[in-house]
Amino acid sequence: MGKQLYIYGIRPILELLNSGKEIDTIFLQKDIKSDWCSKIKKHSKEHGIGLKLVPKHKLNRLTRKNHQGVIAITAHIIYQNFENLLNFTFETGEFPLFLLLDRITDVRNFGSICRSAETMGVHGIVIPNKESAQINEIAIKASAGAINNINICRTENLEKIILFAKNSGLSIIACSEKSNKNICDINFKKPSLIVIGSERNGISKKIISLCDEIGKIPVSGKTSSLNASVAAGIVLYEQNRQNLINVKTS
Repeated sequence: MGKQLYIYGIRPILELLNSGKEIDTIFLQKDIKSDWCSKIKKHSKEHGIGLKLVPKHKLNRLTRKNHQGVIAITAHIIYQNFENLLNFTFETGEFPLFLLLDRITDVRNFGSICRSAETMGVHGIVIPNKESAQINEIAIKASAGAINNINICRTENLEKIILFAKNSGLSIIACSEKSNKNICDINFKKPSLIVIGSERNGISKKIISLCDEIGKIPVSGKTSSLNASVAAGIVLYEQNRQNLINVKTS
């Protein structure tokens, strides 16, 4: 795992883009129009780098240095390729178990999900390039360091990942309170990709349409839904329970 760095200034950013190093996010001053600005926008789109157009005062809060209208944040981790990771998991004879997070933007939730996932034996977590939590110090702390020990795959197209997983024999299972089926009634005794959505927006209709099964966690209180990280932990426990994995006691 590498240290996250803030890179600022036109020339350093252009050199960073050409280096091929992992970039988490680029903050670009929204009222700037120039050739270098167009190059950054084009490169970000082609390589799936998160690009945020922000006012100058936002950049000034990130650094007091002469940023010239652009700041890049290098990735805290090295992202993995989902296709390669899934194939490797099959080749090692292990039972593939993956999580796909649809628009989980809260860094603490993301960190907590990573902690549960690593504890419950998840082989990897898939996140989108955009509308996903930044992997920063807060997320790492919330994960209790688990982000260091779990594979994270970032993609421009979640639907493409789901289709590849389905064609590879994985069952796509969504967790949603809108389902009529109890999560305990879903068969987890097979290779699985479990989809968790955000509290605000849930799972997108397009992704829901690609899922093989949709289950809900039964609740008895007045609150209709659970925090995303709590829901992920419950679903992963059910997967572990069905597959009779010996969970270490603390």
